[in-house]
Amino acid sequence: MAFNGKFELESQENFEELMKSLGLSDEVIEKYKDQGKIIEIAQNGNTFQARYNYGSKVITNDLPFGQESEFVSFTGHRVKALAKLEGENKLVITMEGLTAAMELSGDKMIETLTNGVSTVKKIWKRI
Repeated sequence: MAFNGKFELESQENFEELMKSLGLSDEVIEKYKDQGKIIEIAQNGNTFQARYNYGSKVITNDLPFGQESEFVSFTGHRVKALAKLEGENKLVITMEGLTAAMELSGDKMIETLTNGVSTVKKIWKRI
């Protein structure tokens, strides 16, 4: 899987807007908006693993492709999620109220988060 690797956040658009539309408080949004700048992605068989670094807090999620499993959000909330591959360069994770699509383009990963009301676009650079 070409997603294997470590990525650093290069830019993001509309993070605060999406978080507000999900009902998060201004305090929570402020706390997390500038964190989570490194993500490590790996595939182990039919399982996708994403390891997010939020400063002193690290969250690791293991999601088997095509099976509902538990996902821990950056706020620590546990939600049900479903991960699936679409072709070789696109990974889609669907959870209650939110869909995350990650697509590779050269040495960049474009991540789009949407809840049907607001959309965040994050650009990650492979490091």
